[in-house]
Amino acid sequence: MASTRIREAKESDCGDIMRMIRELAEFEKLSHQVKISEEGSRPSPPPSAFFVIPPISVALRADGFGENPFFHCLVAEIIPAPGEPQGSLVVGYGLYYFIYSTWTGRNIYLEDIYVMPKYRGQGIGTKIIKKVAEVALRKGCSQFRLAVLNWNKKAVNLYKFLGAQDLTESEGWLSFRFEGEAMRELAGC
Repeated sequence: MASTRIREAKESDCGDIMRMIRELAEFEKLSHQVKISEEGSRPSPPPSAFFVIPPISVALRADGFGENPFFHCLVAEIIPAPGEPQGSLVVGYGLYYFIYSTWTGRNIYLEDIYVMPKYRGQGIGTKIIKKVAEVALRKGCSQFRLAVLNWNKKAVNLYKFLGAQDLTESEGWLSFRFEGEAMRELAGC
């Protein structure tokens, strides 16, 4: 019988991770927002009179496996039983990074968690979440944060079952972002 292993992603996993990022975006009905690729970058806006804007990196490989990674990633891998003909298969991932709270100090943020549909319901997502919690504790983090779309009730219920607190319900937090032209305008470019 095959088993599941959660491990740190390697640079050679980038193709599988990129594929699953696209699958997750499709599931969330947000495919049009995926701007990254496995390798490469897009041109940056022209330099400002006050400072130079570096190129906007959209390369998964460089951003996660370079000298100063912007993120860390775990992958869920199905390991075939001895004697089974197929090799191991990456079927899920959890992409996370560290943030800082002025109230509580070190935090970890799980940006994405995804398990391919065929492998859902087997506890793989829970294993990824538990492994991120282990990393958080090992790094001295006081909180483990993540976000979920309000219509994804299965995920909402899983996070609550595992002990997560819904900050929208309990504290009324809303989430905002600046991007593109709004961000350039804000920076005076």
